Amino acid sequence: MEKFNVVVSGFDRYEDVEVNPSYEVPKAIEQQGLVPHSGDDDALDGVEVNITAVMLPVSFSQAWPQLKTVLNRVHPDIVIATGLKHAARGIALERCATNQRDASNAEQDGKTGELIPIRADGPAAYWTRLPLRSILTDFSAHGIPATLSSDAGTYVCNSLFYNLLNWTSQQQHVLSGFVSFPLVNESASHEYGLPLQQQIAAGQAVIKRSVRYFKQPTSSDILLV
Repeated sequence: MEKFNVVVSGFDRYEDVEVNPSYEVPKAIEQQGLVPHSGDDDALDGVEVNITAVMLPVSFSQAWPQLKTVLNRVHPDIVIATGLKHAARGIALERCATNQRDASNAEQDGKTGELIPIRADGPAAYWTRLPLRSILTDFSAHGIPATLSSDAGTYVCNSLFYNLLNWTSQQQHVLSGFVSFPLVNESASHEYGLPLQQQIAAGQAVIKRSVRYFKQPTSSDILLV
């Protein structure tokens, strides 16, 4: 049986957010595994997917070192980092990580200033390695609202994403990317957010599509622009 190691990261708390999907979704996926849905193809037949969830502090200085420690221990084939976008109406698939961070909002790290590079010797940006077109197709088939996002901002989410893609560029046969969840909203209104179970299903779909692409890569699965 073919085996895949998958790491899914989230953040342990956001200020003024009672139910944090970036915490709840990775934990649920680790516990539930990849629950099949009607209409799923047979891409996971004969495949064992081991999922490790890791919760990170919302900190420029601590988030990436803690994730890197887990990556070095687990040796994953796929890494899905997740965060929260307060004003999102659906799942946001992040296309790009930029080499800049906003030092004026450096939380507990205590630094101030304007935009500064994450890595002084790094490229201006990295593109995700996830099969975005395939993921969006799966979301559409299961009624999960989603959009492509040009980048993950200039705060901790983007910093983590950039460092992750920098690390990935030095590995062989590793896929990685970043998914931003909206607030948890269990009502049927048109306000921001989605029900938690729908967000868990979205996280599972991202992993399943990524495993499928890892096994049988095709350019038709890629969508960056």
